[in-house]
Amino acid sequence: VQRVSRAAVVVDGATVGEIGRGICVLLGICQSDTAQDADWMSKKLLNLRLFDENDEQGGKRWMKSVRDLGLEVLVVSQFTLHATLKGNKPDFRRAMATDQAEKMYADILESMRRDYQEDKIKAGVFGAMMEVSSTNCGPVTISLDTREPKTAQQTDEAAT
Repeated sequence: VQRVSRAAVVVDGATVGEIGRGICVLLGICQSDTAQDADWMSKKLLNLRLFDENDEQGGKRWMKSVRDLGLEVLVVSQFTLHATLKGNKPDFRRAMATDQAEKMYADILESMRRDYQEDKIKAGVFGAMMEVSSTNCGPVTISLDTREPKTAQQTDEAAT
């Protein structure tokens, strides 16, 4: 997840998704991801506090989300995020199979559009060769993993 002042996706020379201020999400879907993970991710992306309370007047940092400020989101599918290396060659076996991943990607977009403002959620084209450009603001880049809530819960339970 990158905080951006603008971002765009181009496929075959045509811009298919473009945003102003907001977040650019490079979304990798793993074999083990579930519908619950997709729901967690869509909620997390809309509520992640990456923005200052009042940019112009030096307000508190990390206080506002995309949802709070009415900003935009660009979601781009990227199966290569789940690559492992075999020597120098990437292996993508951890990525979810294409047909299942495409459905989950569509479900995440649908959930975000339903829970937020449909016109504020933009997307790349699943499975296409895309040119993604973004102007990072900060820069701020956050890595989210659907295993995080499970790991945090297990750690909390082990501590008690």
